[in-house]
Amino acid sequence: MKLFAKSVTSAALASAAMLLASAPSSADVQFGKAGEPVNLVVGYQPYYTGSWSGIVVNGKELWKKYLPEGSTADFQVGLQGAVIVNAMTGEKQHIGYVGDMPAIAATFRNLPNRGGTDIRIVSTLGTSKQQCNIFLVRNDAPEFKSGTDAVKWMDGKTISAPFGACTDRFARRAFDITGIKPKRYLNQSIEVITTNFTAKKLDAAAIWEPTASKIELKGIARRVASGEDFDIVDGGFMVMLNDLIQQRPDVVKGWLNAELDAQLFLADLNNADAVSKMAEQQTEQIDRKILWAALYGGAEPQVGQTKIRLDFVATDRVKKLLDDATAYLYSLPQKPAAEEKIRPDAMQFQFAEELMKERGLSAPLGEIKTRPMSDFKQ
Repeated sequence: MKLFAKSVTSAALASAAMLLASAPSSADVQFGKAGEPVNLVVGYQPYYTGSWSGIVVNGKELWKKYLPEGSTADFQVGLQGAVIVNAMTGEKQHIGYVGDMPAIAATFRNLPNRGGTDIRIVSTLGTSKQQCNIFLVRNDAPEFKSGTDAVKWMDGKTISAPFGACTDRFARRAFDITGIKPKRYLNQSIEVITTNFTAKKLDAAAIWEPTASKIELKGIARRVASGEDFDIVDGGFMVMLNDLIQQRPDVVKGWLNAELDAQLFLADLNNADAVSKMAEQQTEQIDRKILWAALYGGAEPQVGQTKIRLDFVATDRVKKLLDDATAYLYSLPQKPAAEEKIRPDAMQFQFAEELMKERGLSAPLGEIKTRPMSDFKQ
């Protein structure tokens, strides 16, 4: 697969370095014996819609049903998955809800000179073509017949994305597919992207949900393309310290039971209002309508498209995503992924698979499809 990553700038290298950066590692954490109370610290991302099962686990306190009595769970917000992975590397967090890129990079941490902390992927939060894979353009851009035409228009324009994130991988792949080359492709945070759209200093940007819906619904920029136009998938994953996995398989199974309940709750569209309310309680300065739109709503032609597929385990779709994203990370000069393919022992999906069998379920658990914004009730 040809990758646009050959043109990575020093800013992109800095983002790759963030994925590689290691925090000082303490002694191995002791999680006690089977059946004993456990005190967990959980890094999660309420500002990344692809990992919103964590919002449900937290908001409904589902973990209390499955962990030993007396256990605690401290949920800590991470604005980027790399921040959560760095905290796990320092053993300050034990479970992480992150996107595909930091999840993969985390599994290479236990290699020599990479931090020494063993982190594994234990479950899929969900996969999507339009959670991390979204292009926005300035409001005075032309109307386009398709997402492909919109990206072709970006040839010779000023484009930005947070480099090293799933949005960056999407943008570079879309440039490659359409054969275009931006005049400038800039590494910018979501805050800077919002400001630059407002100041008319930006032609287009790739960004994730719910920020994409926030920018769109506030009339700052227009949505014109997504992974649907290029068949590009992104995803969210749950990662855990291998110390936790080895010492307390009962806790691993308990937490994944809570996660399974959360994904089933998300899959039921009757819970859309409840989910958006929990998201509002766990974020700041984002209207509930925007949060609802990020996971459930949209305008034509998005209506009816799959917003997110709740996979839970490693389906063929998930495995292909992990392989493709690993190859991308390996292609970067600093190689956040030290190998071209994800290591088999990095994926510890056996607990999730056992739970699916025990509960008579199959993957995917469900799909959330885009509904018209008129379905939102204040």
